[in-house]
Amino acid sequence: MPLALANIGEEYLIRRIGGSPEVKKHLENLGFVVGGDVSIINSIGGNIIVKVKESRVAISKEMAMKIMV
Repeated sequence: MPLALANIGEEYLIRRIGGSPEVKKHLENLGFVVGGDVSIINSIGGNIIVKVKESRVAISKEMAMKIMV
């Protein structure tokens, strides 16, 4: 399922990252890698705050739809 549909507070394993090569590289630079853990902290006004690799990152729902958990 896409990360955008995941429950707040639960930890998930990243299974696949979709999108163009540029989008994949951008997400990888933020710490979203296949096999890594990710959890949603909060959802505010179309953006999602996630915890990935011990840091918090805000991404759009559009980006979160490309991350499969």
